[in-house]
Parts: sequence; C-alpha cells; structure tokens
Amino acid sequence: MRLHWSPRSPFVRKVNIILDECGLIDAVTRVRSVAAFAAPPNPEIVSDNPLGKIPTLITEEGEKLFDSRVICEYLIARAGREDLLPTALPTRMKHLRWQALADGLTDILLLWRVERVRAEHADPVILSAFEVKTRAALAALENESAELAQIPFGLGHVAVICALGQLDFRYAGCGWRKALPGLAAWADTMTQRPSVAATAIVDDGAGPTGPADASPAFTYET
Repeated sequence: MRLHWSPRSPFVRKVNIILDECGLIDAVTRVRSVAAFAAPPNPEIVSDNPLGKIPTLITEEGEKLFDSRVICEYLIARAGREDLLPTALPTRMKHLRWQALADGLTDILLLWRVERVRAEHADPVILSAFEVKTRAALAALENESAELAQIPFGLGHVAVICALGQLDFRYAGCGWRKALPGLAAWADTMTQRPSVAATAIVDDGAGPTGPADASPAFTYET
C-alpha cells in the first residue's frame, strides 16, 4: 500500500495509529506529500484524490481511499480488528460519535488557524464562532472523559487523541489541561500507549507553516 502523508497532519496521525494497532506499519510505503489549504493543490495528491487532501491511501489493488475515516475502517476490516470498531450497535455508535465530534473539532482547529493567519483581515465573527465551538466540543469531551476511560480502546479514542494532539501542537498556551482535568488525565494515560507515543505530531519544516503560534487563539482563565 502507499500513503500520502505528513507528520504534521492530525488526520494522518489517525491512520498511523490504526496502522500501528493493526500491525500494518510495514505494509505501507509513505509518500511525504505537502497539502496546504491556502496554496495551489499538489498535483501528486490530486492524481490519487481529486480533493487534493491527505491522508490518501492506495491499496495493493489500486483502489484510492480517502478520507481518514474511510481509510481507518478499511484497515480495521482488513486486519480483522473488530475490537477497534465493534459491530455491536451501542458501542459502535459511541466510537463513531466520538470520531465525528473529534474530527469536527480537528477541522475547526485547522480552519481557525488559517483564519488567524489572515491577521488584520481575519473575520471576527468567524474567529468567535470557532472559539465557541471549540470550547463546547472540549466541554463535551470533559463530560465524557470517564466513559472514554471505561470503553475499550478503539477508533473513537484515536480520533479524540488526534484532536487533542492538534490542540497541544498549535494551541499549546490555551491551558486546556488545567481547565479540563478529567480529559487531561485520560489523555495522559493514552500517551503511554505505544501507537500513540510513536505518532506524536512533529513539524518537519516541509511546505508552508504560517507564522509561529506564539499567541494562543484562546485561553482558559486560571
């Protein structure tokens, strides 16, 4: 298999964690592919994914899969790891709902940063909306942190881990860990899992990164 990837992408990280959990790391050749929101589409990615986004996985049969949700379900099914996404409806819905919430939060964090890069041209209404939604999503995850700890590890957990990883990577000064102790304790436990530790987001300097994230977009009052 071949994977368009970036070490900065939280959605690529989802796929990498699942690859690790499924024992499929060595079955994939990674292709470092730069995909930027405010830049011309990368033709190498577009040739495999008309949306020009990563991750994109090309299977041995030549099938081109995207986005991270589809790729993760494919890998889980391929590996026969039903424990990562159970078929039993109540637990399956918990994982899919957590994935939807976490992926949505990750999208907001990515787009929020794009809007902030516009500096004085940034739309204050959009910035405010992103903050409200981010706080609401994190509050929901805090309220469900005990349940996250009780349900066996699976795809929903992976998505939440990657959303929080993006928060740590681009919004490190916001103080979410002190404000959300249940979620922080759960996240700290997850960092001890080998697949999570091995896939931490890093900036390799390839492609545009925008200005440094010295000032957080929002903070929790202490």
